[in-house]
Amino acid sequence: MPFLIIEPGRSIIGEAGVTLYTVGAIKDIVGIKKYVAVDGGMFDNPRYALYQSKYSVILANRANEECTEKVTIAGKCCESGDIIAVDVPLPEAHSGDILAVFTTGAYNYSMASNYNRNFIPPSVLVKDGQAEYIVKPQSYEDLTRNDVIPQRLKNGSNN
Repeated sequence: MPFLIIEPGRSIIGEAGVTLYTVGAIKDIVGIKKYVAVDGGMFDNPRYALYQSKYSVILANRANEECTEKVTIAGKCCESGDIIAVDVPLPEAHSGDILAVFTTGAYNYSMASNYNRNFIPPSVLVKDGQAEYIVKPQSYEDLTRNDVIPQRLKNGSNN
């Protein structure tokens, strides 16, 4: 007998999330592909690396400009799979632009990790013109809290 499964949580919260990145380097391999690198990547959004999720993106600080090129959004982890989106239309991006990736509410925070010692980004709730943290930014102390240097290494011993 056929049956239907519905996942209402994803359909509600997915649309509620937008991830903001700052554009860094831009690499144009003429005739092949143009990469726009951002200050995040597979450590805060592994969905493309895992199953090639599709996203809509805009340059938030220049949202009304005409899209003039197709680019691939790359993360900062220097991995071949560190991609956020492929062949997305954008205006010509510049270092410092703010890239908005839509529909990231369902999984980004829950799937984020400290891969390559990157910080898990904060989460901000925006409502009625007010913004406040609902997950605080990680600090260096948060990132290294469980690191231990064995006493024998502190003493300079080779034992």
